Amino acid sequence: MTGLNALDLSRISTGPGVYLMCDSQQQVLYVGKARNLRARLRQYLRGDDSRPQIRYLLRRVAQVETLVTDTEKEALILENTLIKKHRPRYNINLRDDKTYVSLRIDTREPFPAIEIVRRVRRDGAQYFGPYASAGALRQTLRELYRLFPLRRHPWSQCRKRERPCLFYQIGQCSGPCHGHIDSASYQRMVQAIIAFLSGRGEPVLQLLRQRMATAAQQLHYEAAAALRDQLRAMEQTLEQQKMVSGDGADLDVIGLQPSEGELSLCLLFVRGGRLIGRRGFSLPWLQDQDELLAAFVQQYYGGDTLIPPTLLLPLWPAGHEALQLWLQERRGQRVELRVPQRGQRLELVELAAGNAAELARQRADQGQARQSVLEQIQQALGLKRLPRRIECYDISNTQGQHSVASKVAVYDGEPDRAAYRHYRIKTVSGSDDFASLAEVLQRRLQRGLREDDLPDLLLIDGGKGQLAAVAAILEDLQLTGQVELVSIAKSRVRHNARGRVLERSEERFFRPGRKNPLVLRQGSAALFLLERLRDEAHRFAISHHRRLRQQAALTTILDQIDGVGPARRKLLLRQFGSVAAIRRASLAQLQAAEGLPPAVAAAVWHFFHQEKESPDHAAQLDDSAGAAGPR
Repeated sequence: MTGLNALDLSRISTGPGVYLMCDSQQQVLYVGKARNLRARLRQYLRGDDSRPQIRYLLRRVAQVETLVTDTEKEALILENTLIKKHRPRYNINLRDDKTYVSLRIDTREPFPAIEIVRRVRRDGAQYFGPYASAGALRQTLRELYRLFPLRRHPWSQCRKRERPCLFYQIGQCSGPCHGHIDSASYQRMVQAIIAFLSGRGEPVLQLLRQRMATAAQQLHYEAAAALRDQLRAMEQTLEQQKMVSGDGADLDVIGLQPSEGELSLCLLFVRGGRLIGRRGFSLPWLQDQDELLAAFVQQYYGGDTLIPPTLLLPLWPAGHEALQLWLQERRGQRVELRVPQRGQRLELVELAAGNAAELARQRADQGQARQSVLEQIQQALGLKRLPRRIECYDISNTQGQHSVASKVAVYDGEPDRAAYRHYRIKTVSGSDDFASLAEVLQRRLQRGLREDDLPDLLLIDGGKGQLAAVAAILEDLQLTGQVELVSIAKSRVRHNARGRVLERSEERFFRPGRKNPLVLRQGSAALFLLERLRDEAHRFAISHHRRLRQQAALTTILDQIDGVGPARRKLLLRQFGSVAAIRRASLAQLQAAEGLPPAVAAAVWHFFHQEKESPDHAAQLDDSAGAAGPR
């Protein structure tokens, strides 16, 4: 392992492998793979790439480690493993605003059910999707259940029922758990649903038309009208899914659109020849397009994601042969990577590229709006530079116990949840928010100095006292002026005798060296962003504090007994209700407790029935009994 500039290329393998770039603290900044390690690292040493992101990355690199593999596929797998392990800052991190769902049907079961899942696993079941709207998907399922009444509850739960569930009573379950339908008839319904979900909806529509005609012939007009409405709903669902591939194939289509400093990517989902949804991503442009595309495919399909038989791409990704083998291994079946040159599939790639361009325009518009908000904050608070990175801190404790701090952050006006942190207060005893803030900010800023990772603006939840405590830390670390500081004090509220709010003042912002507070215009986007950031820091701190209190409350005097750990403690409290009840229990009652070995039961009884019980021990028992009572 050595620095990039001091790297001796003659000692680097010319075969495939993985390289790790680290900073001076041995923190992994970037993980990459190469078919030829020496050639790849030579590209970095030449400095041909003028992109500012690359130059900034290379300035921070202090060490480079190389790992040689036998094949390019092994290098790809190793790279994926190392990225998941180290989560490097400069590797792409796929984020978008939607969580997609899929449908799961396990046809190996005699009476399969439809499950809505968010993870696709290699478990032998059939998966359909992904679907962007879980609500719309559930509405479609409700219509399907009226046509094909599959079971709605887990099989283990169904078998325990003495009689069929409510869904059976209203005609939306066929009652397989009580023998009201045979397996063959049930499987025919399952295959019809699979056909519909695969884009072959005509058999389902034909069945609906037959049922509607039969109901009308039998003069069951209300049933015929209900079937007519279901038929229309199904037809509308199929119409909304645009037919884009005449061969009825299952495809994922990727389109790219370069933009300033980023690469917009759109992923279209085509199932059964119909376009069912899309996802958009914005990738930092740290690599060539072929490398970025390979990194995207590797990260996206390396998770719990459905891999289709064919991927249509705008260009060949780096190492596409190894990538194809890796995808086939993950899917368990053949996977094709295609770069269309003409015809309908080229039109699909162009459609995806058009969507990527639209996503880039939308993101640019949103970026301009966020830039405007940051400029408002800079002007209103009198900051020297634009606060691109803002961090907010808050302290939470209960009478000095379980004191914690939280950090939440925004970057360019967007939440940066990867930078959220909890801090345990280590050196401060009791309820001292000033000292607690000073401790946390000293730890944070010292690390920021080491890693060259400092915020532009610190937002502190509090008034002048909290502001002074943090300002002293900035001065000690010689960061005054380099890191801006502001505190936000809650608005003052005046109530009448009945407790009703009569008057509420504005939020006040304090700055070092300024006597009077600053007030931002009510309803402004700048005020809204800072208030939301303060509220998020408070939520993040208090939720962690509550978890710590709950964990502490679970610790009772039972933990002092030999042979009693967390599992047996829960068992005892569940069966007896409280520590006081355990203390009153006889040895025979303890030995009769389910799941408690006789030796442990005897240890519990002897612990509570010592001949000489100290006053402190008795008081502790009473306290534990009171604390454990509600459980």
